[in-house]
Formats: sequence, structure tokens, C-alpha cells
Amino acid sequence: MVIGLALPSAFAHAQPEAAASVWSEARWSPYVCGAGIGVVCWLAFLFSHSGIGASGAFAQTAGMIEAAIRGRDRVWNRKFYSETGPGVDWLWMLVAGVVVGSVASSAMSGSFAWVLIPEMWESAFGPSVLPRIATAFAGGMLLGFGARMAGGCTSGHGISGALQLVVSSWVAAACFFIGGVVTAHLIYP
Repeated sequence: MVIGLALPSAFAHAQPEAAASVWSEARWSPYVCGAGIGVVCWLAFLFSHSGIGASGAFAQTAGMIEAAIRGRDRVWNRKFYSETGPGVDWLWMLVAGVVVGSVASSAMSGSFAWVLIPEMWESAFGPSVLPRIATAFAGGMLLGFGARMAGGCTSGHGISGALQLVVSSWVAAACFFIGGVVTAHLIYP
């Protein structure tokens, strides 16, 4: 978000009209976004001594919910939570910031829309809402389970781990891309 706020002011000195138009763009350059993600990850390592990742925030949320229902002691005794403790930390706030930032960005660019059935899905599977929601839920559960089994998600392995040249992260990132391409071809032939 800080980079997003700083980017227009950086353009403003050289090209005032370009600074105003940055916010109205529905898509930004992947090179600028990639560089921004790299800077954010570098800053994360510098200030928090850990990389960025999203799947841990969902595990944190599950721990907070379980602690509220079953009691804090039952949750804190688990290995995962004994190291981190279920609660709101900076990674949890990062995921919240991704949601808030994406809504704000799409609203400012004029591309915000609530879409329950994307056009591509409707053309392949029809307009029924229930299969779409069930498929999205099942896919999300499988991705979350896989991310925890792999010790990280696409951002944890593909960005933070790859920046550190961790071999297992490069293998995981390659598997993410291969799995995504195969799945896309199976669902949308």
C-alpha cells in the first residue's frame, strides 16, 4: 500500500498527468508490480526477519476461532501455534491489506464489480450459482490444505523462498505453475 501511495507522487514531479492516470488504470505493468512485491518482501525480511506469505494467516485465523470456542490452552499447546501463537500478526494484516487494497484499487480504477458467476465460467458450465460456489469452496479448501502440507503457499514459496534461492521453494513454485496450467486446460478445454 505504501508503494501504491508513493508511486503516483514519484510520477507527479516528472509527469503530473501520468500521476493522476496511474489510479485509473485497471491493470498495472507486471514489471512494476513485480518490483514492488520484491521491495515489500525485502522490507519484510529487513524489519520482521521473515518473508511474506498468506497461508499462515488462514491458519492463524483458524487458531483464533478454535481458541474462542475450545479455549486458548488447547490451541497454544499445538506445535504450530507454540511457535507463533494464534493471533493477529503482521502477516495476518498483510492478507487483510491485500483484500482492502485490491477493493480500493479496483474502485479507484472504476473496474470494481461484484461478480458471482464470471463470464468464462458461465460459458463453460452455465449460470447456476450453487456449483460455482461449491467448486470455489472445494478448491479453496484443497489449496489451503496443500499450502499447509507444503509448508507455504505461492507467496511463501514462490516469492519469499525463491528470493532466498531455496531449492524446495523453486520446486514448489514450478509445481504450482504446472498444476495451474493443467487444471486450466482440464476445466476450460
